[in-house]
Amino acid sequence: MKLSMKKLCFAVFLLPLMVIGQTFEKGLLSMTEITVKIGHSAQFEDGMKKWKECMVENETTGNWAVWERVQGEGNVYGITGNMEKWAEMDEESSDPASGKCVAIFYNFIVPHVEKVSNAITTTLPEWSKKTMSTDTKLVWVSYFKVKNYDLFSNTVKDVSSTIASKEGTPKGQWYAFQGGSEHDPDYMVVSTFNSYAALDEDEDGPFKVYENVHGKKKADQMKENWRNSVDTGWSYLWELQTELSN
Repeated sequence: MKLSMKKLCFAVFLLPLMVIGQTFEKGLLSMTEITVKIGHSAQFEDGMKKWKECMVENETTGNWAVWERVQGEGNVYGITGNMEKWAEMDEESSDPASGKCVAIFYNFIVPHVEKVSNAITTTLPEWSKKTMSTDTKLVWVSYFKVKNYDLFSNTVKDVSSTIASKEGTPKGQWYAFQGGSEHDPDYMVVSTFNSYAALDEDEDGPFKVYENVHGKKKADQMKENWRNSVDTGWSYLWELQTELSN
């Protein structure tokens, strides 16, 4: 646990934050999921606030965003950061604030953590919406385990390009996971929202848009390709915690 949390403190928190509103380009996205002990959410958040306050007072050069998962088992928080290349992981953190605040991290955050899971993905801009939202409050993330990679890739590319031809841009941002266990997903797609009310708005799904452009017969074939390429899929909604982020 200490090794994982040390990596979390000095690597993940201090990675440059994916800037909301920038162009979605080729790169790496790191993600850390923290499961907090039952009944410890308030203490965990208080510890995060103390750590953030210390970092800001000591003029941190790092940025981080904290998300809370809305559904699912347990109390889960997520942290994301981006890199242009793997080589950035060879670099030591140059943020002087990190050493000054490490005691707060271990004394007020670590005791409330049950487990930590780390993942790294590559962005797939050729499948994706090109710009990031400027007012994101929520992200809907769908994860997929794939059994036929070529068929999956061709299906997503075909549907995404059709949506772009109809609506001007694909609907979300796609990522491919780099390694992981047999239980980890292979791909994920992220859709952004500026409020919970935005989730109530009706819009055609990807295959409906595809059908409107190409007709029902071709859309049915594309759905069959999807079923034959995907092993399983699931999704979660994550809410941005601005008080814990920097």
